[in-house]
Amino acid sequence: MILGAMIFYPGGEHLASWRLPGAQPERYLDVGYYRDFARTAERGGFATLFIADELYVWDRFASGIDHVVNIRTEPFTLLGALSQVSEQIGLAATVSTTYNEPYHVARKLASLDFLSSGRAGWNVVTSASDEEAWNFGRDANLDHAVRYRRAAEFIDVVNGLWDSWDDDAFRYDKESGYFADASKLHRLDHRGEFFTVRGPLNIARPPQGRPVLFQAGASEAGRALAGATAEAVFTLDGGGIRGAQALYDDYKRRAAANGRNPDHLKVLPALSPIVGETQREADEYLDLIESLTPDRLSLDWLSHYLHFDVSSHPMDEKFQPDLSVPTNQVKSVYEQIRRVVGEGTFTLREVNRAMLRRRFLAGTPDRIADWMTERFTGGAADGFMLAFSSIPVGVEQFVELVVPELRKRGVYTGEYRGATHRENLGLPEPSSRYA
Repeated sequence: MILGAMIFYPGGEHLASWRLPGAQPERYLDVGYYRDFARTAERGGFATLFIADELYVWDRFASGIDHVVNIRTEPFTLLGALSQVSEQIGLAATVSTTYNEPYHVARKLASLDFLSSGRAGWNVVTSASDEEAWNFGRDANLDHAVRYRRAAEFIDVVNGLWDSWDDDAFRYDKESGYFADASKLHRLDHRGEFFTVRGPLNIARPPQGRPVLFQAGASEAGRALAGATAEAVFTLDGGGIRGAQALYDDYKRRAAANGRNPDHLKVLPALSPIVGETQREADEYLDLIESLTPDRLSLDWLSHYLHFDVSSHPMDEKFQPDLSVPTNQVKSVYEQIRRVVGEGTFTLREVNRAMLRRRFLAGTPDRIADWMTERFTGGAADGFMLAFSSIPVGVEQFVELVVPELRKRGVYTGEYRGATHRENLGLPEPSSRYA
C-alpha cells in the first residue's frame, strides 16, 4: 500500500480546519511547521508529501476573506527547503499548465530533483477558477477542453526538455578542457498548438530521469490525460467500494490502451480520516468541524462550484436546482454535488451537511484500517492520498494509531523501498527519448 500526505489548506482538509483545537494558524508561513509535517509523515513511511496550490485569493465572496485561509507559500520554494530537512519522502506540488510555461516548470522540477537526490514530483492541474485567469491577463478561464489540450502538449514539452542531455553527457575533464560532449546534447525544437520551445534545458537530466507525474482530473478529459501520461492519479470518492473499483479499473484500462503497463499508473483515492479512540469520539470531532463552519461560508463554497449564488435560497427548503448545464470549473466536485442533490428531496442545509461529511471517514483506528485494507485488497486502490482533517493533530494521530493497524493487517510495511520517489512508488525510471 502506498501512502501520500497532502496539504491543501495549511490547517487541514476543510475551510474551517484552522479553527480546530491544536491548529497553529500563526505558523502557516513558517518552514518549521512544514518540516514537522514532513518528519511525521516520514516516520510513518509515507512515499509522498504533496502540496496543493492555487494562484489566487478566494475573494469572490466576503466569507472567503473573513473565514478562509488565503495565504500559502510558493510550493517549490518550500519543497526546496524541505529537501534539506527530510531524507526519504517524495516531494511533490501542484503546477498549473494553464498559467505557466514549460521551460520554467521543467527547470524548477529538475532542480528540485537534484536538490532532493531524486525525490521530486509534479501534480499536473489545468486551473479551474476565473480568479486565476484574472491574475494572468484573461477575463475568464480557458474552456475545459482547451485547457486539457494545452496540458497534454505542456507535458510533452517538459518531458522533452528533461531529455536535453544524455546521462553521460558531462565529462568534467580538466586536463582536456572538455566539460561536456556536444554530441550528447539535444535541442527540442518543438512547435505546437500552444508552445514554441527551442530548448535545450540548462540543467542535466534529472536523477530520476523524469520527476514523478501526478494528476487529479476526474472528467473524461482528465482521465484521458491520466491514462496517457500520469504515473499516479488522485481520485475522489467513487460512490462506495463498487464505484471505487470501477474507477480503478477505468484508469488501468486507459493506461493499457495507451500501450503502458497498468501497474505504472498508481490509483490513489483521497482519504480524509478523523481518528478517535471510540467511534463516538470521532463522530463528535466531525460535529465540531461542522459547527465551526459558518452557514454563509458553506453557501458560498457551494455557490463557487455551482457557478450561481445559492444564498437567497432558504436553508430549510427543498433544494433541487437545474444542474444539467456543464460547468467550466472542477467537474469532479460538480458531479459530487449533482449526485447529492439528485439522491432525494434535500434541503439546502442537508446538501451542505452531506457534502461536508462525505469528505471525511470518521472512526477508530481499527475501522479506518479495515476500510483502507478492504479497498486495497479489493482492487479499488493502490494506496491513498491522505488529506488530514487537521494539521498537525490529524497526521500525528494517523501515524501513531492507524499505521500500526495497517502493519498488523500485512498491507503496509511503513518502510521505504529505495532512495528515490520512483522507487518508493514502485515506478521504473524512464529512458531518454534519445537513448
